[in-house]
Amino acid sequence: MKDIKIIIATHKQHFMPSDDMYLPLHVGKLGKEELGYQGDDTGDNISAKNPNFCELTGLYWAWKNLPNDYLGLIHYRRFFSVKSRMERKKNPLETLYLTHKEASELLSQYDVIVPSKRNYYIETLYSHYANTLHAEHLDVTREIITEKCGEFLGSFDAVMKQRGGYMFNMFIMSKKLVNDYCSWLFPILFELEKRIPAEQYSVFHARFYGRVSELLFNVWLKQYSQSKLLKVKSIPFVYGEKINWLKKGTAFLMAKFFGKKYEKSF
Repeated sequence: MKDIKIIIATHKQHFMPSDDMYLPLHVGKLGKEELGYQGDDTGDNISAKNPNFCELTGLYWAWKNLPNDYLGLIHYRRFFSVKSRMERKKNPLETLYLTHKEASELLSQYDVIVPSKRNYYIETLYSHYANTLHAEHLDVTREIITEKCGEFLGSFDAVMKQRGGYMFNMFIMSKKLVNDYCSWLFPILFELEKRIPAEQYSVFHARFYGRVSELLFNVWLKQYSQSKLLKVKSIPFVYGEKINWLKKGTAFLMAKFFGKKYEKSF
């Protein structure tokens, strides 16, 4: 089987798969109490940025410190799965998560594994972000891309007009592709950090660098899929915690039609 390590970004104790392909990673570990998991505060790390960069401090740590041929990123609230829709509805999480064997088989056929696309239907990715958070984040990001890597501008503009994307900062791909992605992503975010300081926002809204990165992953993937002919495979995911879809849907519509921005996660 392929040499794969998938980090599970978490800030609390939670169910973790027994499959040794997975590595629970305590993100934002710097200065925190032990959870019994590997921390993102060893080696080359940006653990201190976790309040604003979210699970990206885990991605940075994995990029800089793990030697595996393939790397993946998921979150304790969401796990990849290739089980049928009926199985995903009826069976417990412990029986549903993607196994090492299943991941190896997928990576023998595809270059990048991503979650099923999240569709917004009545919103573009740009308008959804602008309505629920702050459009300035994306506008300044566009300026940075224009200055630093103008060849990505067409992909950025195209992604902003899409009505769906591969969200949640979830993927599995080769270490080479992770290196290419992270070498592109983090300089953009570090520059965004300089131009829009997080201190002006509430704790919830200060996490915007991580949220912007969800869209930037789609930009990078679109650009690379066109130029490198990457084979991308989307697969389902299962939730590690119960989701209140009524509250989530209501907040989405309130943001769209009444300008009420999100103030918490759902």
